[in-house]
Amino acid sequence: MSTTPDDATDRSESVDAPTIESYETDDGVVFYDAQNPLAWVETTQTLVLEDVV
Repeated sequence: MSTTPDDATDRSESVDAPTIESYETDDGVVFYDAQNPLAWVETTQTLVLEDVV
């Protein structure tokens, strides 16, 4: 019989999927994680979303 609590051996991690939102600018569309809106990346290259997903 093990004396280790069940939660101590549970290695699974709960990862919430990001909530993706967007808004339009004069230069295009900005996608961002609504749960962490300050985390962003700027690029000079345009990508087609369907091509990278």
